[in-house]
Amino acid sequence: MGTQITIHNLVKVFGSGSKATAAVDNLTLTIEPGELFFLLGPSGCGKTTLLRMIAGFIDPTSGQVAFNGQDVTHNAPNKRNTGMVFQSYALWPHMTVAGNVAFGLNVRKVPNPEKDQRVLEALAAVQMEEYAHRKPNELSGGQQQRVALARALVIKPDVLLLDEPLSNLDAKLRNDLRHQIRNVCKASGITTVYVTHDQKEALSMADRVALLRSGKIMQVGTPRELYRSPKTRFVAEFLGETNLIEAQPINGTDGASTYQVQAGQFLGPRQENAETNTKQNLLSIRPEAIRLRRDGEPNTLPGKLLETTYLGETAQHLVEIKGCPPIKIAEMNPYGSTSAVHPEPGDAVRVEFLAGDIVPIADA
Repeated sequence: MGTQITIHNLVKVFGSGSKATAAVDNLTLTIEPGELFFLLGPSGCGKTTLLRMIAGFIDPTSGQVAFNGQDVTHNAPNKRNTGMVFQSYALWPHMTVAGNVAFGLNVRKVPNPEKDQRVLEALAAVQMEEYAHRKPNELSGGQQQRVALARALVIKPDVLLLDEPLSNLDAKLRNDLRHQIRNVCKASGITTVYVTHDQKEALSMADRVALLRSGKIMQVGTPRELYRSPKTRFVAEFLGETNLIEAQPINGTDGASTYQVQAGQFLGPRQENAETNTKQNLLSIRPEAIRLRRDGEPNTLPGKLLETTYLGETAQHLVEIKGCPPIKIAEMNPYGSTSAVHPEPGDAVRVEFLAGDIVPIADA
């Protein structure tokens, strides 16, 4: 059974007086037992500071951190039973792989037979048992990161903490290790908190994600919830590409509203009090939720194709529509037998926004 992490009104201020800066600003969060939970956000948003307060490396200015309801806010790191995986691996170069993994067990004075068994089990979990007698400088970056993960797992921590563990690796290796790290963390059942600025890492690995900005949580949810139902401009733009369109809801029907832009009208989700809302509404529409259509089809807007980038399995189109910023469209299987249209740059086109994938958001 994993550990529940409860964070209540946590604040961390660096500096004092006019130079004081809140790296974490009155943050409250609950991470459920056994979750693989991601702290995501741009550089300087407070995610690593928050992780280090959970670990005990940094004392908060105020607020509380609790594990399974027990206050650990001011406990030393060695009193929290957490395992940490750093961006830099932090392996001892003079020790073998097995020696590095056993280090935490030596500190805890675990007897040799049990220690040897636990080291083998940890190395097997990350598929590194055959490298037990090598030195870190004989390993690739990906292999060193797996050893660092094994070293954190071998002590059987209550909470596993990972600070941008894949940022020093090339793109292909990052992709390969994402799935392996997720599988290892979920198989262990350990509550895991993972810091990253990489949206794809968070979307592909997390059970839930907290997206941070300026020390505050902007939105918490599953990867699907954050991607498909962002609440603000910041969340929509940070998690993948999106089109942001200001459109006026002019009337509503059951489950839908009609939206007006300069080029015409289109259907979208119904909003509360849409009939009395006199302000323009900001809509987020993902590129994959937009279709190029033939002339005369209903619920489409007229436009002009500005450019197309052909990528094989997909094509990226940029379309001009009056009253909107240039619209990005992602087309799957372009120029295939089922492709509806094959326009060239400069051609007039019709564009359809898929109503169920239009998301009204706050301009923040």
